[in-house]
Amino acid sequence: MEYIEEIQEQVILVGVQLDENDNVKESLDELEELADTAGAQTVGKIIQNRETVHPGTYIGKGKIEEVRALMLATDATGIICDDELSPAQMNNLEHELECKVMDRTLLILDIFAKHATTSEGKIQVELAQLRYRASRLVGLGASLSRLGGGIGTRGPGEKKLESDRRLIRKRITALKEELSQVEKHRELLRTGRTRGKMKTAAIVGYTNAGKSTLLNTLTGAGVLSEDKLFATLDPTTRALTLDDGQQILLTDTVGFIRKLPHNLVEAFKSTLEEARYADYIIHVVDCSNPQAVQQMEVVYDTLQELGVQGKKTITLFNKVDMGAAIRMRDSNADHTLKVSAKTGEGLEDLKALLGKILSEEQIYVEKLFTYQEAGKIQLIREYGQLLSEEYTDTGILVKARVPQEIHGKLM
Repeated sequence: MEYIEEIQEQVILVGVQLDENDNVKESLDELEELADTAGAQTVGKIIQNRETVHPGTYIGKGKIEEVRALMLATDATGIICDDELSPAQMNNLEHELECKVMDRTLLILDIFAKHATTSEGKIQVELAQLRYRASRLVGLGASLSRLGGGIGTRGPGEKKLESDRRLIRKRITALKEELSQVEKHRELLRTGRTRGKMKTAAIVGYTNAGKSTLLNTLTGAGVLSEDKLFATLDPTTRALTLDDGQQILLTDTVGFIRKLPHNLVEAFKSTLEEARYADYIIHVVDCSNPQAVQQMEVVYDTLQELGVQGKKTITLFNKVDMGAAIRMRDSNADHTLKVSAKTGEGLEDLKALLGKILSEEQIYVEKLFTYQEAGKIQLIREYGQLLSEEYTDTGILVKARVPQEIHGKLM
C-alpha cells in the first residue's frame, strides 16, 4: 500500500487593530499556537490598523495587496483571519487572493474535531460545525467546495451536506436529540454525586494552563496532557482523598480561550456546566504566560456567561517551575496558591486548603451511639470525617465532622 504524506500547510495570519488598547499582536501569537495545534506552519503575520473592520474584505483593498505580496514571498497556501468572517468577507478574500481563507472560529472548530474522542465530544463538535455552516450558507457554497483537504475541513461536519439548508437543519435536529440523551445521562451522574453528598470542585482555566496535568498529578487520572491548546475536550471526574481522610471530587473541564466561538459555547454547554453544578471552583492560571492577567479575565467572563457565580474559588498560579516571577493577584478568588502541577510543588498546600474548606462546612459531632445505632457510624465514614471512636459498656463514643445534610440523620 502506498502512503501519501500530508503536506504541512503554510499560512499567513491576519488581524485588525481597531484601537491602541487591542492586543492584536498577542492575539495573533495565540492564533499561531492554534494553527500549530491544527497542523499548519505560520510563515507570516500582518496587522491592519483601521477604525472599523472592512465590511467587504475584513482588511480593505490596500492591505490585500500586501497580503498577496507576502504570500508570494513565503509560498503560503492560505490565510487565517483572527476574527470570525462574514460569508461575504470570506468569499471576497478568496476571490482576491485565490487561496484558502479561514477564520479563527473555523480553526478552533477544526481543532475540536481533531481532539474529540468520546461520542459526546464528537456530537458537540459536529453540532457546532453545522451551526457555523448554517449561518453561512448564503454565498458560502463555492468557498466550502474550494477548501479542499487540510486544516479547516476535519471532522464529521464535512459530510457532503453541501449547501442544502433542509439537510443541515434535519441533521442539527438529530444531533440535538442525541445530545439531549447524553445530557440526561450526565444529569443522572450529577444527581448520583449530589445524593452521595460528596463535594465537587470544577477545575477551570484558560486552555493549556495545566488543568489536566493538575488532575493527573493529584489523582493519577491518566488524562491526555500535552503542551497544546485544547489537548483535552472531554470532562473527567476523579475522587481525591485528602490526608485527613476526607474526599472531594475533581472535574477537569474544557479550556477557555479569547473569542471562543458562540456555537462552541452553545454546543459544549453541558460539558462547561460542570462548573455551574460544582460546589467549588479551582481556577488554574499559567503564571509563566505574559498574557496571564488577560487570560484570567477571559475565564471569569466565560464563567459569568455560563451563570457560574458566587462559588468559593481557589486560584492556582501554576507553572512556578518555569521560573516565572510571580507578583500576581486575583481579587475574584477566596484563596490563591503558587503551585506547579508538573512537579507537585505547592499541591500539599492545596490539599490542606481543600481539607480546611471541607471541615469548615461540616458540623462537629460528639455523641454516644448505642450498639443498636452502630449503622449510623457508617454514614459518618462514608460522608464525613471520623475523628475518633471509643467502645464503652453502653455504646460507641464518636467524635466526628459531618456535612449538614447528614447531621440530622445522626441525631
